[in-house]
Amino acid sequence: MTSITMTVNGREVSADAEDRTLLVEFLRDNLGLTGTHVGCDTSQCGACVVHIDGAAVKACTMLAAQAAGSDVTTIEGLAGGGELHPVQKAFHENHGLQCGFCTPGMIMAATEMINRHGASLDEKMVRAELDGNICRCTGYHNIVKSILAAAAEMGGAQQAAE
Repeated sequence: MTSITMTVNGREVSADAEDRTLLVEFLRDNLGLTGTHVGCDTSQCGACVVHIDGAAVKACTMLAAQAAGSDVTTIEGLAGGGELHPVQKAFHENHGLQCGFCTPGMIMAATEMINRHGASLDEKMVRAELDGNICRCTGYHNIVKSILAAAAEMGGAQQAAE
C-alpha cells in the first residue's frame, strides 16, 4: 500500500492504495467520486476523462500514484457556486446526451478542448478531437452542437453546428 496525496476538485485528499490502483479506481473507490466512469477497460471510450493539471487524461491509463501531487478535476468539480459549467449547461440545452454514461468524459474532454483551442475551434476540429471518446447512443451531432455552443458562450467557437 502507498499513501497517495493529490488535490481533487480543489481539496487536498490522501488515501492508501495498492501500487497497481488506476486513477479511475482511486477516484471512484477511495474517494467516492463516481461521476468518472469505467466504460471499456482498454482506454478506447473516454468515459473516464478527468483533468490532470489542466490536461484531459483518461484516468484508466494512469496509476493513482502517478497523479500524486497533481491537481485533478473530475466532473463533480467542474461546476461551481451552484451553477453548471458552460459546457454542462450546453450539453443540457442542446440535448448532447442520451443515456448519459459517456457524458462526463465528453464534457471533460470538451472543456479542455475549448480551453486549448479557443477561437480556432470549429466543427471539423471538434469531431477530430472527439476521436478518443465513444458514445454508443447517438450520432454525435448534438454533442458537437453542444461543444460549439459552449465554446461560443466561453468566447471561442467560429461556427455552430446547425
